[in-house]
Amino acid sequence: MLSMQKRHARDAHLDQLKDPTLLREFAYINGEWCAGDADALIDVRNPADGSWIGSVASLSADQSRAAVFAAHSAFADWSRRLPQERGRILHRWYELMMEHKEDLALLMTLEQGKPLSEARGEIDYAASFLEYFAEEGKRLNIESVMSHLERAEVELWREPVGVAGLITPWNFPSAMLTRKAGAALAAGCTVVAHPSWETPFSALALAELAERAGMPAGVFNVLTGEAPTVVAPWTVMPEVRALSFTGSTEIGRRLYRQSADTVKRLVLELGGHAPFLVFADADIEHAVTCAIDAKFATSGQDCLAANRILVERPVYEAFCRQFADKTAELRVAPGIEDPQIGPLMNERAIAKQEEQIADALALGARVLVGGKRHAAGPLFFQPTVLVDVPPEAAIFREETFGPVAAIAPFDSEEEAITRANATEYGLVSYIHTESAHRIYRLTRALEYGMVAVNRTKVTGAPIPFGGMKQSGIGREGARLGIEAFTEVKYVCRDYA
Repeated sequence: MLSMQKRHARDAHLDQLKDPTLLREFAYINGEWCAGDADALIDVRNPADGSWIGSVASLSADQSRAAVFAAHSAFADWSRRLPQERGRILHRWYELMMEHKEDLALLMTLEQGKPLSEARGEIDYAASFLEYFAEEGKRLNIESVMSHLERAEVELWREPVGVAGLITPWNFPSAMLTRKAGAALAAGCTVVAHPSWETPFSALALAELAERAGMPAGVFNVLTGEAPTVVAPWTVMPEVRALSFTGSTEIGRRLYRQSADTVKRLVLELGGHAPFLVFADADIEHAVTCAIDAKFATSGQDCLAANRILVERPVYEAFCRQFADKTAELRVAPGIEDPQIGPLMNERAIAKQEEQIADALALGARVLVGGKRHAAGPLFFQPTVLVDVPPEAAIFREETFGPVAAIAPFDSEEEAITRANATEYGLVSYIHTESAHRIYRLTRALEYGMVAVNRTKVTGAPIPFGGMKQSGIGREGARLGIEAFTEVKYVCRDYA
């Protein structure tokens, strides 16, 4: 990761950038581009072929603390501004994202590997949060409450918490940043953000556009480097009043513990292990299409991915056959060629696919399609279908984060619910049935923060995204997303 070696020629696809200045190799702190230590840079490479995209600063803990102090200093002015003024800057940022959509998508595909059309979709999705929160910031109204005391007027105010630390993952490097930052900034908070070291250029390009949109110095900061160095100071600094993290449950637990002494406001969007339930009365062709989308989007590297596909036995064979046929048609190639399946992020992800497949086969599962590394390159894996997967298989107990689908039959609604809930995770679940009564029963019984009925796509700026159990705490997006960055102040005034 850290490199002091001589750099090589850049990825040739960078020549396609219409605005090359969006490729920023410096951290962004207090309105300035910071080079960090020239002897400790992080090389960023295209997972499709290993070509070098660029290098970014690996900041020190002292530089991270300095960024927090800059954000803390900027907070007083930013929080006092009218929400309309903050909204105008956010809306201009949205417009600039849309104007530079192709360049932003290209950068994302090169550093993250996802198919180009998916990257374009993510830019649309990411920009929508800025547009939404530009308006939502105006709606944090003072709430009048019927007084319980004589000669007293009671009000509830919502005030920004202060500096918000945002930690974003590599699989959605733009959308996870704007979903957090749009809400925090609209509420009147200032931001220090840490993108994954594997995909920093999407965040730095957004910082460039934020500056062009008129974001004041110190209000929005992007810090590159190793997470233990950059983020650790935030967990103990009282100036950081809120911490929002998207990533693994393991890291979420660690941040929870580290933040305890400063009693921070936490929003944790953690792992998922989504069940996809198909009942015999479902439209099987539609269910197969939705399952393909739910499993293989972002090459399976998605916390919303359908990890456990459970199908009622009367339609099990037909579903498996159709699903396998469609899976076999998926094209695997570098993301720049806009296939359905791109590379995985790193060798660890490839190894995990192999380990889970071997474990499932040893326990009696069968491979219908795929099952091996793909000839396209070291980080490519064949879209794979495993059937007859037993409940004790690792793939039914752990997130997969790759293009391997695991399918098993069930015999009753009660069994389907029990197996769907038999996990520490509770982010999203999928149901396919034509029975209105069953839909009601399942949506009540499933222990998930989000339930998709006869469809796959459910996300968007106006909805509260988040899960139950160890899939996290808090919600992102919607009114709840902006409220997460506010404190409630109760005011009681005597009017005698």
